[in-house]
Amino acid sequence: MTAPPATQPTLAFDTAFARYEAIRPRLPAAGTPGAGRLAAGLRDTLGDFDGYLFDSFGVLNVGETAIVGAAECLLSLRQLGKPFCILTNAASYTSAEAFHKYQRLGLDIHPEEILSSRDVLFRHLETAHAGRCWGAIAAAEDRFADTEADLRHLHDLTDWDAAEGFLFLSAVRWTVADQDRLVAALQRNPRPVLVGNPDLVAPREDGLTVEPGFWAHDLQDRAGITVEYFGKPFGDAFAIAAERLGGGRLGMVGDTLHTDILGGQAAGHGTILVTDHGLFKGRDVAPFIAASRIGPDWIIPTI
Repeated sequence: MTAPPATQPTLAFDTAFARYEAIRPRLPAAGTPGAGRLAAGLRDTLGDFDGYLFDSFGVLNVGETAIVGAAECLLSLRQLGKPFCILTNAASYTSAEAFHKYQRLGLDIHPEEILSSRDVLFRHLETAHAGRCWGAIAAAEDRFADTEADLRHLHDLTDWDAAEGFLFLSAVRWTVADQDRLVAALQRNPRPVLVGNPDLVAPREDGLTVEPGFWAHDLQDRAGITVEYFGKPFGDAFAIAAERLGGGRLGMVGDTLHTDILGGQAAGHGTILVTDHGLFKGRDVAPFIAASRIGPDWIIPTI
């Protein structure tokens, strides 16, 4: 296992990209690579799309800081009558909390324009795994107010074997020791593991932080279990978002090839890769597009 440093939960870019490539068999199949047309910003793509799906981190914001020009871009789309939806893999907090965060960042986003992987996961829990007691890997302040499922903080459970399944929502408190303990628990007694954030890493002000997807794939490797993922690049999130926008020609705007671009292509949407703020900040994307064979329709530095 390649674990992040104990004092700084981040991964180097090359390590993150290599890991994304290693888990490709567990991801949806990529569609036909796009032409990779270069443009200055999202305005150059307007003729191709009726609406847009936006990733959040690396596109609209980096950590707790809005990206310059993001607010103006969303306002312009609204004035042009181009609907959009924020399709985020951030599962640490509710969509209501996400809405308030975007308000603080100065982004004019309505509550119904936000769909998180957490929403997709909790929607699944309404129809599956009824009556199960879940050990939730989550931020300490998470009260799970947006679901009626029986969720309990895993760190509050003395006996992890008492949990009938595990939900992975946030990696903010997770450690290598926790991971080793969970691997052992699943080896003794395999149970469902559902992941609300398939990302391996996320761009923040201080680097690429390790996210639940990183740990979840390690669980699969070491415990030999099957994990269910909710959010990009998996199909349920795209289907719900497309339904909200009423269909049409949709463009997925994101900073990551293996989640945003691959997922958008697999769902049949156009794709726009943003390069200046997220995973590929400061890098030439061409070698990585060639290596992964995941090619966006458009490549822009910023929206």
